[in-house]
Amino acid sequence: MPTITDVTVVTDRGQVSIPAHLRKELELAKGQRLLWQRSGERELRIVVLEPSAPRGAQAMRGFARRFRAEPRTTAEWMAELRAGET
Repeated sequence: MPTITDVTVVTDRGQVSIPAHLRKELELAKGQRLLWQRSGERELRIVVLEPSAPRGAQAMRGFARRFRAEPRTTAEWMAELRAGET
């Protein structure tokens, strides 16, 4: 793989932009975790970490979608739930 050199600038808030072509090649998404390793006096190595499985509230996002096969009102849902309690 040929080496392509890109220059970026550290902002006053300590942020660095990842060049677009690298984001696309590495399929980086919002929230993707990167590991920064110091590899020399003035050198850094950046490793893309595998996404971890969502936990807690994040794991529940989209959970209710599977129950929306047919649109129902809240009253209809409640009636069905109450019928199941008897």
